[in-house]
This record gives sequence, C-alpha cells and structure tokens, in this order.
Amino acid sequence: MTKKIILATLAIFILWSILDFILHGIILSSAYQASAQLWRPMNEMKNGLMYFVKLLSALVFVTIYARLISPKNMNYAVSFGVLFGVGTGISIGYGTYSVQPISYIMAVSWFLGTLLEATLAGFLLGWLVKEEKPKTA
Repeated sequence: MTKKIILATLAIFILWSILDFILHGIILSSAYQASAQLWRPMNEMKNGLMYFVKLLSALVFVTIYARLISPKNMNYAVSFGVLFGVGTGISIGYGTYSVQPISYIMAVSWFLGTLLEATLAGFLLGWLVKEEKPKTA
C-alpha cells in the first residue's frame, strides 16, 4: 500500500500543480493584477513553500482516503474527492472572501477550482489506490 500512496501523492501533486497554473496563472491573472496590492510581488513569492504545501496537502488527501475510507473503489474515491473539495473550497473561496477584499469572481473561482481539483484527485485515487486482493497460493 505504501507504493500506492507514494504514487497517488505524486500524481495528485502534479495534477494540482497543472490545474493551479491554469486557474491562477491564466484564468485569474487579470483578477490578480487588478488586486495587486493584496499579494506579494512576484519576486517575493515563496514558491518553494507553495510547492511543499501542495505536496503535503496531496499526501494528507491520499492518506485520509487510504486509511479511513472503505471500501476503496472509484465510487467512494470520487465521493471523497467531492466532499473534500466542497469543504476546502468553501473555506478557501468564501472564507477568504468574507475577510479579505478579493473580487467575488475570484472567490467563486477558488471554490470551483478547489472542487474540480479534489474531484479529479478522487478519480486518480479510485484508479490508483484500490483494495489489496488476498494473495492465493
């Protein structure tokens, strides 16, 4: 199971990195430029920390599924991904919107982006982390 956890963690980390680039680097780039006063300048961004946090988040996501969700199948994995996405997306998107002067389009994009990322990660989990079948002699 450890190999499956490592593989799933790396796959989800890569997926989330690509989707974050698309969402934040392309789709929301003008929204970030319009609210530049809220963010660090590009040369002050903590990119190493950002990728470490993303990797650690992927590991936690996979570990929760691997240790706490049963049975391990596509249906449960996707359901886990959707629930995880709703829970974290609300917090990230609307929680931030409630205390920081970001645009509503940014808040809803963060929510929907997080939901999409977690749902797709659930598909990866269903594909990569399955019940181990007993070995037969």
